Amino acid sequence: MTPVELSRTVLHAVRRAVDEGELSVTVPARAVVEPPGPGGWGDYATNIALQLARPAGQPPRVVAEVLRPYLAGADGVTGVEITGPGFLNIALDGAASVGLVQRILREGLRYGHSDALAGQVVRLHCPHEVRAVVVADAAARILRSQGALVRISCTARPDPEWESVFGVRVDAYGGPDAPAPLDAHGGSDAPAPVDVVTVRPVPAPTDPLPLGRDAARWALLQPAAHDRPRITVDHLVQREGNPLFRVRYAHARSRAVARNAADLGFAADPGHVPDAAHVEALLADHPRILTAAARDRAPDRLARHLVTVADAALALLPAVLPCGEEKPSAAHRARLALAEAAGTVLAGGLALLGIDAPDHL
Repeated sequence: MTPVELSRTVLHAVRRAVDEGELSVTVPARAVVEPPGPGGWGDYATNIALQLARPAGQPPRVVAEVLRPYLAGADGVTGVEITGPGFLNIALDGAASVGLVQRILREGLRYGHSDALAGQVVRLHCPHEVRAVVVADAAARILRSQGALVRISCTARPDPEWESVFGVRVDAYGGPDAPAPLDAHGGSDAPAPVDVVTVRPVPAPTDPLPLGRDAARWALLQPAAHDRPRITVDHLVQREGNPLFRVRYAHARSRAVARNAADLGFAADPGHVPDAAHVEALLADHPRILTAAARDRAPDRLARHLVTVADAALALLPAVLPCGEEKPSAAHRARLALAEAAGTVLAGGLALLGIDAPDHL
């Protein structure tokens, strides 16, 4: 069960409680579910009871007690506990995490791609400025991953180095109404009204070309559009303080443990991994992040998500391989499968940002 599916399950529980007359509230449009914080329990937690307490005229824990049996009886839910002032903590069937890993390994780099924006035609228009062009290029890649047809226009032709080094592609030059073909996924005539979006992030303070493609794209894409990017050699340093290094290192480590496991004679086999709910929750949330990044034209959301996935994966990786004379077990195979799934998500996310994910660092 993905976070989106669990959010729907929570809302369904609220709706049932309202229908049964146990709560008198308007069912909200969205329920936030996320990994439980300190002192939490299970795989996910939701603050829906705190959100509904005031309109219901009841303390949050009372609302939580009302919702608890409706959640506990939902498919895929194995337990519900109430913590703190009224957080509902939810444990899911282990089969759900196995299915998640199997799906990621099956879909590979296309995990998280969808038709959520199928039929939408988006025109990204940017000024002649390197960060704007790179952000538009990455936003276009993410939009296409969600089924949208995309074209990019710029007030002037990008500098040749932007095209050759950063790999950007612009379809038209001039104003936002300049004619431009759709991308390779569509024809020359738009099948639907074109949504024109101006891409105008805070400009780069200095020329990012000396950083090279990967580090420069990360430096321009990771900050939110309203934040000033840092164009420094720190993006090239291979150490933990460099978020790009952590993401690429976590991917390379996931590939390394797979090679080492093959040398030891065992392969990945998805299964239940104790104490891995945080990693699984982040991987399950990847499709939602991609859709949100596409809708908001915000590659920075994907970049920050990859850093969080990398940090969680790096905590998992030391336990993947057997130690000393220890023989490979089902637990090692399950952890290896989860590590490979995390590496796949990192590689796919970096590809959408236009950044290489090397197997060796």
